[in-house]
Amino acid sequence: MNGDADKPQVRVGTGPESIRVIKAALGDGLLPDTYVSDGALVHMETVSGGLPSVAADEDSPLPVSASPLNPAVLAGLLAEHAHVYRTKTRKDEQGQLVTYEEETTPSREVLASALAGKTWPKLPPLRGIIGAPVLRRDGTLLQQPGYDPATGLYLASKVALPPVPEAPTPQQVAAARSFLLDRFLCDFPWAGPADRANYIALLATPILRHFTRSLTPFALIDATMPSSGKTILTAGPGMLYGQRIIPWAYADEELRKSITAVLAEQVGVVIWDNLAEGTVIDSAILAQLVTTGVWSDRQLGASRTLATVNDRLWMATGNNLQVGGDMASRTVRVHLDPNMPRPEQRDQAAFGIPHLDQWITVPRNQLTVLWHLLVLVLDWTRQGAPRVAGVSMRQFTPWAQYLGGFLAHHGIDGFLTNAGSVREIDEDETRWRAFLTTWHERHGGRPMTAADLRKDAEPTQLGGVEDDPWDGQFIVTGTGRLPNPLQLGRLLTGQAGRWRGDHVVRAGKSERGDRAVFWVEQHGG
Repeated sequence: MNGDADKPQVRVGTGPESIRVIKAALGDGLLPDTYVSDGALVHMETVSGGLPSVAADEDSPLPVSASPLNPAVLAGLLAEHAHVYRTKTRKDEQGQLVTYEEETTPSREVLASALAGKTWPKLPPLRGIIGAPVLRRDGTLLQQPGYDPATGLYLASKVALPPVPEAPTPQQVAAARSFLLDRFLCDFPWAGPADRANYIALLATPILRHFTRSLTPFALIDATMPSSGKTILTAGPGMLYGQRIIPWAYADEELRKSITAVLAEQVGVVIWDNLAEGTVIDSAILAQLVTTGVWSDRQLGASRTLATVNDRLWMATGNNLQVGGDMASRTVRVHLDPNMPRPEQRDQAAFGIPHLDQWITVPRNQLTVLWHLLVLVLDWTRQGAPRVAGVSMRQFTPWAQYLGGFLAHHGIDGFLTNAGSVREIDEDETRWRAFLTTWHERHGGRPMTAADLRKDAEPTQLGGVEDDPWDGQFIVTGTGRLPNPLQLGRLLTGQAGRWRGDHVVRAGKSERGDRAVFWVEQHGG
């Protein structure tokens, strides 16, 4: 009797036979915690060496990982969970042939061939790994750790959470609201009610993402001064759902690579922390990311293209940040303004939770935040998860209506009412608005060629001093230089029909029809 008698027995033989046997055994669930992800087998395993508590501005990965099955990983798992053997013969003491079992590890080629297929109909699909409970599409709460067949999600809780009641009592709801508003968030220097409401919406977003089936806007948490609490705010969702801190890439190609790399990791929140003061976030790559449900890109170091579900909350922090390009309409802003010279010297003893930056890194405290947040969510769903009608936010309208309904249900006002402040920090919008306003003031609605308009921007000499007739309001290229006529024509063509404040560029042909001309119209003019 061998020591592996209590393990599944897998008898292999020749190469082709071994491939068939192992493939069939894998397909029948031979290995525990094995799932199918995008046609490939993955094995869920605990990641050793993780710290029980990390700083708010450090990576906080989930405690498990879905490891792709390759020949080496499969060989180790077979040795651990099965008795793989082949039958052989030998002569006994009397010279008679006898059959015996010899434990074996199939060759790398056999294991690779067994794994090569993409069809595994009997194995459960893995849709993703989550670090905290989420609301299923039917409105029930996924809170049991492990694999959930209804959603295909695997809950690997970062904190051990007691069961949350499906129907919280009024007392539990009142206590949850009081903790969230009067203790946890009471001492942040919110610039206005919208900033607090927006943050609570972001905090609840990972819980509601699967329920709302919506894209999630980009989250910008900035402040007028350092030490205002930005990093603590990102650590709220980051510590609960798993966070990855990555450096901001100022070149789009590097940004794309970092996005593709981080999407391969098991974290719920990705944070670009502490961007340089005044950074303008206007990346076309980032605008594409937050408006696509599936991110496709070439695998780093390989020629094949990978497609990954974009199920993360993307956040950035910094001081006096700006947005540009298409990011203004894709961004939710949380702005802090301590209105004092040294925010770090505020009296911690008087805070609702003293030293919150350290408090939030303790797992039992993270549990407290999550528990109260889930109580508020389940109280809202018990009432039918009412939405707010009339709220519109481009591709994120379902998100805005659901989260707006959640906040309204609990009497939290101001959600998204600071959208105008986002437009005010839209560097691209500000430049074009000033350019078109000055253009209209100088030339009214007169059609002009790009060459004539560019000539109008040439500095003049007055008494030996160079004078800019546009007072610095003429549009410039990305390098800060005045565009040549060809560049200017392309810029204006790309802006034709797009309103900037009360002005819009129009494009047409000259009277002879041989030259492109442009002019500015004013709303109501």
